Amino acid sequence: MADSPSVATKIVDDFSALVTGTQPFKLSDHAGKTVVLFFYPKDNTPGCTAESMRFRDLYPEFEAANAIVFGISRDSLRSHEGFKAKLGMPFELISDPDEAACLQFDVMKSKSMYGKTVRGVERSTFVIDGAGELVKEWRGVKVPGHVDDVLEFVKALA
Repeated sequence: MADSPSVATKIVDDFSALVTGTQPFKLSDHAGKTVVLFFYPKDNTPGCTAESMRFRDLYPEFEAANAIVFGISRDSLRSHEGFKAKLGMPFELISDPDEAACLQFDVMKSKSMYGKTVRGVERSTFVIDGAGELVKEWRGVKVPGHVDDVLEFVKALA
């Protein structure tokens, strides 16, 4: 494969979390499908909105490649429900207020904002194959073109 994974493959520990919709999220419930987890800093902010809208717009192509997409941030389930409805997202959003998933995927970073150091989510995306192996990760993501890159990688797995 021309685009080799940026990580050595490893099995991702199962985890559960609060999620929009009616069913709780548990990673192992999605065995056999490619799972795309995109971590983003905050609902209703410009970059996060743009990234979520691009995942929304390309979602049918992710589905055609046997992939399911989940967005994750530290926002509350209530905030996620509003954000999801506002943008008409066809995928669910995982609420991680205790940072368990963020810590598992090592996306919590110190950032400088307005001259102060703050701790926040580093925009990152992870692809887990149907066997539960982490096969690709992107860290420090810049939104333009990113979702297209993820889709290209997922299609190559299908």
